Amino acid sequence: MDSATFERPTGPSPAGPSLASTADNGLKIVVVGGFGVGKTTMVRSVSEIRPLNTEETMTRAGEGIDELADLDGLRRKTSTTVAFDFGRISLDKRSVLYLFGAPGQERFWFLWDRLFSGTLGAVVLVDTRRLADSWYAIDRLEHYGTPFIVACNDFGGPLHTEEQIREALDIASDVPMVECDARDRSSSKYVLITLVEHLHTLSARAEKNAQADKDAAASADATDPSPEGTP
Repeated sequence: MDSATFERPTGPSPAGPSLASTADNGLKIVVVGGFGVGKTTMVRSVSEIRPLNTEETMTRAGEGIDELADLDGLRRKTSTTVAFDFGRISLDKRSVLYLFGAPGQERFWFLWDRLFSGTLGAVVLVDTRRLADSWYAIDRLEHYGTPFIVACNDFGGPLHTEEQIREALDIASDVPMVECDARDRSSSKYVLITLVEHLHTLSARAEKNAQADKDAAASADATDPSPEGTP
């Protein structure tokens, strides 16, 4: 896929361009991951419209729930997503990618099941300093059979090899894994392009397997020695 199709259109509206009447193919993508891994930042960096955010200020009253003091490297985080983030990217004149950023805090995980409905695929955004926080996202995606890729957001933490991350998260070798900086538009675009290409590969593989099964069934019928009409 040509990355140029992700370029942000220009226009007089501060909220971004209106959806073209010719767009009739909407593709839903969800960005998931633990608390503070950069989901809101990624949606903001690539959306061609002003993103819809449901962030609320974190207060002392939520310290015992949000466990902010225990999250290494997140002491400066002052807000949190309480529902979801939403952005949009026009792939071409007829296809639009809708981005949903899922809330990361455990008390909002009940919203994930609804966000996954109708989802084409997902990006699991990972902070390598806190790999365990990605377990729930991967578990839910596998539960629903939703294809996904893994994107390791750069927080300047300890370096891990791809093999170490795959082993820690129990990720299959055929699941793409990329490094990214969610603040950078080009980097985030690359993540989404990788996901779309992965989905295309899975679709082509499924179509090929279905055709092989069909051909095998036809071959079996052609060589069946049973007389015509015999049950």
